[in-house]
Amino acid sequence: MSLNFLKTLNMKCKTIFISGIDTNTGKTIATGLVALYLKKLGYKVITQKIVQTSCNKISEDIIKHREIMNEKLNDFDLQSITCPYIFEFPASPHLSSKLENKEINPNKILKATKELEKHFDYLLIEGVGGLCVPLNKNIILIDYIVANKYPLILITSGKLGSINHTLLSLEAIKKRKIKLKAIIYNNYFSSDEIINSDSKSFLKKFIKKDFPDSQFIEIGNISNWSECKCFDNFEI
Repeated sequence: MSLNFLKTLNMKCKTIFISGIDTNTGKTIATGLVALYLKKLGYKVITQKIVQTSCNKISEDIIKHREIMNEKLNDFDLQSITCPYIFEFPASPHLSSKLENKEINPNKILKATKELEKHFDYLLIEGVGGLCVPLNKNIILIDYIVANKYPLILITSGKLGSINHTLLSLEAIKKRKIKLKAIIYNNYFSSDEIINSDSKSFLKKFIKKDFPDSQFIEIGNISNWSECKCFDNFEI
């Protein structure tokens, strides 16, 4: 009996939420890379995008995940289970859905998540925008994370202003007692090395002091997904 078979036999699906400090921080790339890392370890892994805006038909982020994982779109993707809501207008989910005379129902998202959890060892859920983005008029993203007790990976960067967004996000995470598995620091968006280096140093020390059980991982400009070594020491 193979080790991989024993892994699958002895574990139920582990679901991890991946969010960012803002839009355009690299959530999609990071989600795909973590999925690829787990796949290389021999796990059955799938990704989900809870809401996609500025899109129609198949989620663009799901397509990018599959590209990074070196996989084709699967039946769950084609049946919209990996992305229950897709809206055309590029805005916050509550507004994009409102413009199409719809309202996002968190239970529909959760139902899709539960279906995916039946078939995989790991499920990585990519959020939308930052942690406090409204899903509808009653719930923001971070409260959805809390309600479902998801552990979290937070994506940040060294862009000007990111250190403020990151600390505010960490304060919200701490206040709600969310388990922070890791911060992924995306060097790709850093245009000023002085700011990037200082932000990175500050956040490493902050995480070590306030989130001692969390990991700090860096990613950058990756030309070949399969050769990425960023997560080789990641303790999932």
